Amino acid sequence: MALKEIKVYDGSDGEIRFRPYEHHAKYYETDQMGIIHHSNYIKWMEEARMDMMNQMGLSYKQMEALEIISPVLSVSCEYHSMVHFDDTVVIETKMTKYNGIKMEVEYRMTDKETGELRTTGKSAHCFLNRSGTPISLKRSYPELDTKFFEFK
Repeated sequence: MALKEIKVYDGSDGEIRFRPYEHHAKYYETDQMGIIHHSNYIKWMEEARMDMMNQMGLSYKQMEALEIISPVLSVSCEYHSMVHFDDTVVIETKMTKYNGIKMEVEYRMTDKETGELRTTGKSAHCFLNRSGTPISLKRSYPELDTKFFEFK
């Protein structure tokens, strides 16, 4: 099954294309029942979010170099069907809200081979400086704000 690409208009005559993130389930991620332990899906969501940011041209490492952190405010996950050891899941990310201070991301995980829906989730984040004070990317880092706004 070919990877789907997420198309996002970049505000000009072109399109930015984002690849969904893929995760190959490891044996150590399984529980006693031989299925992926529920806690791992949250980790996979974080991996997919970091990949989304990298594709935007803004790595989390670059944000930290600018002394910006983006902690999780909330996270939720709904399990639709089981993932087993050696399965590969395709994780599509979508930024659903962004206002310069907070952002929300949705995740859709499907089986790479069958396309079956495995999991859906959401996470909410804010932007803080190193001392923990909320910041507005619009005011403090307009070039970063533009990247996030274009992706939303």
